[in-house]
Amino acid sequence: MTHTTLFYSIIAILVIEFIIETTLDYLNSKRYKDPIPQDLEDVYDVTEYQKSQDYKKINYKFGLFTSSFSLILTLCFLLFGGFEWIDTIARAVSDNNIIIAMVYFGCIMIGSDIITTPFSYYKTFVIEEKFGFNKMTKTTFFIDKLKGYAMMATIGGGLLALIIWFFEWAGTGFWIYAWALVAVFTLFMNLFYSRLIVPLFNKQKPLEEGSLKNKIEGYAKKVGFEIKNIFVIDGSKRSTKANAYFSGFGKEKRITLYDTLINDLEEDEIVAVLAHEVGHYKRNHIIFNLVISILMTGFTLFLLSLFINNPEVSKAIGVTQPSFHAALIGFGLLYSPISEVTGLIMNYLSRKFEYQADDFAKYTFAAKPLISSLKKLSKNSLSNLTPHPAYVFMHYSHPPLIARVKNLKA
Repeated sequence: MTHTTLFYSIIAILVIEFIIETTLDYLNSKRYKDPIPQDLEDVYDVTEYQKSQDYKKINYKFGLFTSSFSLILTLCFLLFGGFEWIDTIARAVSDNNIIIAMVYFGCIMIGSDIITTPFSYYKTFVIEEKFGFNKMTKTTFFIDKLKGYAMMATIGGGLLALIIWFFEWAGTGFWIYAWALVAVFTLFMNLFYSRLIVPLFNKQKPLEEGSLKNKIEGYAKKVGFEIKNIFVIDGSKRSTKANAYFSGFGKEKRITLYDTLINDLEEDEIVAVLAHEVGHYKRNHIIFNLVISILMTGFTLFLLSLFINNPEVSKAIGVTQPSFHAALIGFGLLYSPISEVTGLIMNYLSRKFEYQADDFAKYTFAAKPLISSLKKLSKNSLSNLTPHPAYVFMHYSHPPLIARVKNLKA
């Protein structure tokens, strides 16, 4: 396949994906004014429902603007030699392929982030601020950016350098060694993410002794779930939105509660949320997702090995001197439709897993406090209670609230 064919394929993929996403967003927006389902009538009063509609509308318009900008920027880079220009800059720095790739991706990543920072700034300090969600200071916003750059350079740069070294050492068979590297890294991060990465951005402290901790430990003992690590994270430092998550496995497994969750929910509701998270663990969803993630990484790297030595892939994005880093960009754009399909499958499975975790919480604890907690969390985040089915199918990793409530009441 010639680079011209690949070039037009990339253009077609970008434009078609934009049209599909824009159509889905439009269909979803037409459901904003639909009447609230009977089972959810107690989530919002009239004023709150109007506020949620305003929030959805402004995010819809903002999302349309940012996605259009992103498409235009990418098309301009492809049409006017942006990738070739960055390649020239990178090659002026060194003759070493690994250093060239580091500079190349560093320019693209940091350049892209600088261009899009005004959008994330507006989203945080205008939209989220207007609706009472943002608690982040401007200092925290920019410090987070710097920390993100540092992590990208050390972790992302280190992994990429090793993968390129494998390529230069093993040729097209590099994907096997790269897969092993990424698999080990994925396992390591699953085990130690909360211990090593989270503290860079948030403070964590053990849940204080008291009735809530006693209830959590009592429930855990009842279902045979050994848990010694229950932490509270200062999510209110950045947002009023609440969350809880389960991470790690073995001795490193831990439950993390956002302080906003503790403030917003009653104790039984918090235990119900945790029962849902324990359900994911008991039903082996954590292990399943980890295994699937590693298998998908291997599949992607194998496909990459078929394209990486083809000079036409580099030329397709306008880079005249074929290289690993240019081919990686080209492959990433061409791989996008496959990524969409696998994403649909994973979202479908994820929604099934959510029902299973809800059922576990219902049968081992109670349905009523889980329903009330889900309603409160939806209300406090101004969630969309009437999403379009096509949008749910394409994007939702969790079932819509109405579906979860009906399942819990069944």
